[in-house]
Amino acid sequence: MQNMDRGAGIIIHDWMRIKPWDKLLVVTNREHLPESRALRAQAFRTARSVNTLVVENQGRDVGIFFDANEDIFDPYTAVIAATEYSLVTTKAAKRAIEKGKKFLSLPLSTNDGRSMLEYDFLLMDTKKSRLMANVIMKYIRYSEELHVTTPAGTDLKMGKKGRKPGFFNGVVKDGKGYSSASIEVYVPIEETKTEGVMVLDGSLGYIGKAEEPTRILFRDGRITEIEKTPTGLRLKEYMEGYKDSRIYIAGEFGIGLNSYSDCVGNCYIEDESAYGTFHIGLGRNLALGGVQNAKGHFDLVCLNPDIYADNRQIMQYGKIILPEPNVY
Repeated sequence: MQNMDRGAGIIIHDWMRIKPWDKLLVVTNREHLPESRALRAQAFRTARSVNTLVVENQGRDVGIFFDANEDIFDPYTAVIAATEYSLVTTKAAKRAIEKGKKFLSLPLSTNDGRSMLEYDFLLMDTKKSRLMANVIMKYIRYSEELHVTTPAGTDLKMGKKGRKPGFFNGVVKDGKGYSSASIEVYVPIEETKTEGVMVLDGSLGYIGKAEEPTRILFRDGRITEIEKTPTGLRLKEYMEGYKDSRIYIAGEFGIGLNSYSDCVGNCYIEDESAYGTFHIGLGRNLALGGVQNAKGHFDLVCLNPDIYADNRQIMQYGKIILPEPNVY
């Protein structure tokens, strides 16, 4: 419980920076009431108005409710989405962000029986992550194509013409009003422009570790084939459960920046934010700056990438490098 209080304190005071005049809403479900109580206790040290909305645990479909009720956050100045699955790509989140409210996506899904609020990755220096993000975004911002390869065999190209990168580090002020517990640079890539092969060797988002490298083919922006390994079969079954063909569309390219994180399959947010990884976000990307709606959003994580923005290399074996200038 002590570590849960530590995590809740970081979120309320360092990330959200709750003020006395804030009207805070903590969205949660019954499985995560202990986390919501820890967050409320920390918030009441500062704020006079703290409310909780307990939603039915609809699993990966929880976002459907927040699409259908997009004005639900209107009475509040600050929202923490502390549910099992991410709400940041929902219509309600997008509306709240556009209205200038503080919004933090805090998906609490874990696979090891611990609360996410107890994980040490919450201790990452947010100033350091902001500096790292700015270095990467400097080169991504004006590029039109991203290219990523890995030692395992990944070779993917993604279009990003007209799309702006952003970053999350938990701190809503750094995110200009909204953020996610995932410390990363994200790009809302063009939804029809992802081509090539991903060799999945990190994690499968919410459903844990990739037990063996698994080939996934992308054509015209979407997954067309998943290798029939045990990992691939597990992923295929999970994706079919959405009953939405749009979940196969690549809508986000992300680069993990959290050096306190390990990609070991215990925690969705820890996996995708681990430094030395990249991820492809599938499905909905509306709140990230894309145009793709879907019944959900989740990420596939790979290890040790070489990343290029147009012809400039910005990461080598998962480490940020300073690109050499073009010579004309």
